[in-house]
Amino acid sequence: MAQKGVQLDRETFSCSICLDLLKDPVTTSCGHSYCMKCIKGFWDGEDEKKIHSCPQCRQSFTPRPVLLKNTMLAALVEELKKTGLQAAPADHCYAGAEDVACDVCTGRKRRACKSCLVCLASYCDKHLQCHYDVPPLKKHKLVEPSKKLQENICSRHDEVMKMFCRTDQQCICYLCSVDEHKGHNTVSAAAERTERQRELEGSRQNIQQRIQDREKEVKLLQQEVEAVNGSADKAVEDSEKMFTELIRLMERRSSDVKQQVRSQQKSEVSRVKELQEKLEQEMAELKRRDAELKLLSHTEDHNQFLHSYPSLSALSEPTHSSSINIRPLIYFGDMTAALSEVRDKLQDVLIEEWTNVSLTEVDVLLSAAEPTTRARFLKYSQEITLDPNTAHTRLLLSEGSRKATYMEQDQSYSSHPDRFTEWSQVLSRESLTGHCYWEVEWIGADVSVAVSYKNISRAGSGDEFGNNDKSWSLFCYHNYYSFVYNSIKTHFSGPQSSRVGVYLDHRAGILAFYSISETMTLLHRVQTTFTQPLHAGVQLVAFDYGDTFELCKLK
Repeated sequence: MAQKGVQLDRETFSCSICLDLLKDPVTTSCGHSYCMKCIKGFWDGEDEKKIHSCPQCRQSFTPRPVLLKNTMLAALVEELKKTGLQAAPADHCYAGAEDVACDVCTGRKRRACKSCLVCLASYCDKHLQCHYDVPPLKKHKLVEPSKKLQENICSRHDEVMKMFCRTDQQCICYLCSVDEHKGHNTVSAAAERTERQRELEGSRQNIQQRIQDREKEVKLLQQEVEAVNGSADKAVEDSEKMFTELIRLMERRSSDVKQQVRSQQKSEVSRVKELQEKLEQEMAELKRRDAELKLLSHTEDHNQFLHSYPSLSALSEPTHSSSINIRPLIYFGDMTAALSEVRDKLQDVLIEEWTNVSLTEVDVLLSAAEPTTRARFLKYSQEITLDPNTAHTRLLLSEGSRKATYMEQDQSYSSHPDRFTEWSQVLSRESLTGHCYWEVEWIGADVSVAVSYKNISRAGSGDEFGNNDKSWSLFCYHNYYSFVYNSIKTHFSGPQSSRVGVYLDHRAGILAFYSISETMTLLHRVQTTFTQPLHAGVQLVAFDYGDTFELCKLK
């Protein structure tokens, strides 16, 4: 009875997953206990399902519970170990829900340690021993425990499938090869495995080579990131230093102006006060003389009056008031006007040159403001040439591959997969990113001025500029324009000319077309997202032999 009680205790305090005594026991909300490592491993396998369950009662938990060690249960297991209760020996470990069970065991099955591909059965350590001891069984193929052994049995003939039908690409038994697969290309499963193994190794080598290539590319990109970060840090440091110098220069100039104004203020105020004192002294003297004359005028003694008058009537030379020039509120007006002029000039320089500062962004800073004058567009002009490998065979390129003429006969171009075969059009050799501006001029024909990804189709109606999602095109007719993208057309009118300017801000997704004559007029503007570098494109639409178009030389 005592031994039975110990056995009961062992099962009670054992993990139903590993069948050993509980280690770091945890208890789920449904009341079942497991080793922390076992239940975590079980739930790791259910992570993709987003629902986690109890291996015993299958109660589900959402989200995955956070489990803490059951200290009371752990202490109890430790006390039981001290009384002689130990974990079950390895050869008595029983199969859990996720394990492959031994096919020979009766009653409670033990965990299988190997599966035999000949016997099509799985064995625990005890029942596997005969495969190591009995000579005929030693030749059997043992593999890691598998639950898929029955998949090797032919469902029709109940035989092991040791052959492979290459005609139907499936495993078969030898009876199938003389029955429904008679006359098919059949080989042994081992031979097919050898062939497929070679293909697998080739695929692995290809994958490993691609991994190495991607690792190199990732490394290069990381170096690029480091280079961009380093360059940006230095640019910020240099800009802060230069702006600090500019600020200090402005502060020094401000201090100089203040000092100059205060000095002139002091001098001018001193001069005025000196003159003011003289005038006040003269007024005092005049008031005193006026009082004496007034007193004399009331003297009744004629002789006394005549005796005193000559000395009182003589006046000192007056301060000449006409020399005082009052200029209210304009004493420093000239200086203020001069400073205002300097300020305006600085503002003009900053506005005019700031675009050039923004152009040093190396596709890291925000895009510069869209130009508003042709002079500013020309700052983004780029030398573009036509790619002879893409030109339709009736187009003759000249002028350094900038000009194309429609010819009566096909030109002797070599065969090339990039050549347009349906429409009289051509792409530029150069790819376009960042800020770009170019102009196209034509004679005679109606044309389509476009931008396109490199991977546009080269044959069929879908390769025409604008009639796909890989190109954007402005069709220039004699009396109207039409913008086309992905076969959607937008018709509109505008000033007619034989020259069109194209502005591209690849990063900002801006594409704009302008009519160029004596003035520059916006015809159409597109705001989108470009996912690849672009190429300039031109197509002759309605034309005669000898009609031409040219990428204008702007520099």
